[in-house]
Amino acid sequence: MKDFSNASFPPETISIMKVALDRAVASLPDPVSSAHVQAIAETILRTAKDGERDPAVLQRMALMELQILTRC
Repeated sequence: MKDFSNASFPPETISIMKVALDRAVASLPDPVSSAHVQAIAETILRTAKDGERDPAVLQRMALMELQILTRC
């Protein structure tokens, strides 16, 4: 996982990120690999660190990036 040790989020942002992660993972076909979950989590962390707080946007960004990564 990328280094997010300097990232700090208030509890409400963590809740938003959890919603985005749960929805993104739930939208994938089974079985979902741990590598996919990790990639989604990293995108959500990075996007939230940049200031995004809309769970739908966080989810969409994570799934779009995952789609790009799996094509390579």
